[in-house]
Amino acid sequence: MSDQARYDRRGVSATKDEVHAAIKGLDKGLFPNAFCKILPDIVGGDARWCNIMHADTAGTKTSLAYLYWRETGDLSVWEGIAQDALVMNLDDMACVGCTDQIVVSSTIGRNKHLISGDVIATLIQATRKLSERLAAHGVHLHLAGGETADVGDIVRTADVGYTAFARMRRDELIVNDIQAGDVIVGLASFGQAAYEEAWNSGIGSNGLTSARHDVLHPDYAERYPESFDPDTPRELVYIGSRHLTDPVDANGIELPVGKLLLSPTRTYLPVLKKLFETHRKHIHGLIHCTGGGQTKVIKFIEGKRVVKDNLFPTPPVFRLIQQESGADWHEMYQVFNMGHRMEVYLPASEAEAVIEAARAFDIEARIVGRVEAAAHNEVVIEGEGGTHVYG
Repeated sequence: MSDQARYDRRGVSATKDEVHAAIKGLDKGLFPNAFCKILPDIVGGDARWCNIMHADTAGTKTSLAYLYWRETGDLSVWEGIAQDALVMNLDDMACVGCTDQIVVSSTIGRNKHLISGDVIATLIQATRKLSERLAAHGVHLHLAGGETADVGDIVRTADVGYTAFARMRRDELIVNDIQAGDVIVGLASFGQAAYEEAWNSGIGSNGLTSARHDVLHPDYAERYPESFDPDTPRELVYIGSRHLTDPVDANGIELPVGKLLLSPTRTYLPVLKKLFETHRKHIHGLIHCTGGGQTKVIKFIEGKRVVKDNLFPTPPVFRLIQQESGADWHEMYQVFNMGHRMEVYLPASEAEAVIEAARAFDIEARIVGRVEAAAHNEVVIEGEGGTHVYG
């Protein structure tokens, strides 16, 4: 069975083709090539300003958190879920230059029979904690409350999402204008940033449906049938060999499989805020490698070939997923970030400034590739399994 067929039968998509088809005719905002939709200043009515509104969730990573919590009683994994959902909003917004004064509202749906009040309290308090941690680095979130609903008829365990809003000056926007001759500086998704409380595997919030089912043991299907869609073919439900508490050596750090897969999605806001203070005008593009993984940039180029031939060594979490699933490396690069989740496109002469800004927060960064002129849009990755071409 092909990797794509497996994804489809699990009810997920690496490319979101149907979603993109559904929104094809919608207005793309003031700057169609911006990473997020940019709206006129509806709030203030000032042509010099604009509005940004963004919504996202932690996706099916909540189901993995549910399993780990039920198995171990460890509530802390839900803190990571709140961060996952928040960062999927915040770092997308950072890709248009927005790193401060952001209003945030949560939407949490739960099955009350399975998700306790302690979980809800942990999620809400985690939002406050992350807000305080970011404020120490000049990134200010304003928590506007939200909705917590008991919707067991439609949510099997829990769904955690946030909506974020900001108003910013148009002359401070970063709109993707990726150019031939640019280099790509990748910011590592793994390790422990100065503002993080624990080592991060780099997993992020994408591809967790496949990761969960391909890595975890069939035991979980019998014990926790509420953790997956009952319409998923049983031969694709929890088909791996690992248990959540099995230890894994992650570059000298021993972690249980569950914690490796549940590492919170790293935010790059402190790094980008620092970088924007001196280099905003030098940046030609910012890409958050979420849905679409290392191929995400193909949506934001025209007549370009993006060549990535100096990637970080593949982190252990992605090797684990590949080994357990048998997935083709070509597909792995299209689903997961594979070691860096934020890309900065700019002239080679400015690359060291990005690397230094990341290093100041204990995040590895390197030039991972370059941009060339081409007859058609293409992403070329030199990595595990050889050369992979997308386009």
